[in-house]
Amino acid sequence: MIRKLKLALGILAVAAAAPAVAQDSLLEYVATSCEADIEQYCSQVTPGEGRLLHCAAAHEDKLSGQCSYALYQAASLLEQLSVAIAYVAQSCETEIKTMCGDVKAGEGRILTCLEGNSESLGDACKKALADTLSE
Repeated sequence: MIRKLKLALGILAVAAAAPAVAQDSLLEYVATSCEADIEQYCSQVTPGEGRLLHCAAAHEDKLSGQCSYALYQAASLLEQLSVAIAYVAQSCETEIKTMCGDVKAGEGRILTCLEGNSESLGDACKKALADTLSE
């Protein structure tokens, strides 16, 4: 469970690379699922910078099944997202540098750039995008 909670600590870092809507939905899901646990064990913690997740990790043995499951699901989804981002970044490295080098990273802007240049992408990059966007 500690490993899963530590992975979930990456929510802010990894989710920053995802569109804001997905980030908000995931955070809302965890917050809603863990609301009672946060109130019971972490009500004195100032939210932000991962402090609530650290508090939840400190009380992992007392968390409800609902909260534990939500944290597990969030960690799993974020791990999948991280793998997909790394796969596309590696497969599209040349295209990102040459076609999207002036695009600020984050909020799906590089993905939008790649999609806007779809006719000029190499086969490996096209495959990576098809593999990750079709799931």
